[in-house]
Amino acid sequence: MPLFTDWAPGHGRVAVIGPSFLGIGAQKSGTTWIYENLSRHPHVRFPAGKEIHFWDARRELGVTWWLDQFGPRQPGLYSGEITPAYATIDTDTIHEIHALCPDLRLFYVLRNPIERAWSAARMAVLRAEMTMDEASERWFLDHFRSAGSRRRGAYAEAIRRWRSVFPAEQLMIALFDDLRSQPHAFLSRLCEHIGVEAGFYDEVPEESLRQPVFEGPSAPLPPPLRRALIDQYGETVGTLGHLLGINLSCWLAEP
Repeated sequence: MPLFTDWAPGHGRVAVIGPSFLGIGAQKSGTTWIYENLSRHPHVRFPAGKEIHFWDARRELGVTWWLDQFGPRQPGLYSGEITPAYATIDTDTIHEIHALCPDLRLFYVLRNPIERAWSAARMAVLRAEMTMDEASERWFLDHFRSAGSRRRGAYAEAIRRWRSVFPAEQLMIALFDDLRSQPHAFLSRLCEHIGVEAGFYDEVPEESLRQPVFEGPSAPLPPPLRRALIDQYGETVGTLGHLLGINLSCWLAEP
């Protein structure tokens, strides 16, 4: 990625300001784990923390404010943010991001939408100051069917929007299953995509990488709710598998 860009005649060369990479989701798909482990890398920076939420919730601050969170790019250092809500933003907003940072490296981690929806719903129970026993089956079904939950599970639509603006090679699509089962290989692939040396993690013990980060309350998914989610996401999982060229039918299997 270039560290400088040509400016108007007479201004010489001006440092590029803004992030090198952007994580766009998905919610409840290991993005905090990624943040914690990328933060260990000596050449990776998160100057404003993990999630800035500028493009989905803080636009009134202006794009200069967002770019200033990262400052000028420095040789050998790569800065960015990971805001899972960015997977849901519209195409016009993605065009704005591309106009500012056309060489941005993007990554999107996909989790089984049934597991993702259940994890998000359990988190919502806590935010509503309820216990799992207090949340009825109807409450969970309403949460699953809400516009927000559906939007966050619409992976294929999000990929198409981002790929319609950014070249496909700039958007890394990864699976949460790989993050969980092969953390070293997952980080190596992510580092290669961002542009940093992956060898740093060779010295990090496997058991350290397998530690969950910001894990929500554990609870088994009741069979009636699982069947409802399978019905809800069956078609979209098939569409996503076709788009990515992989078989994701295991996501819809009963345990």
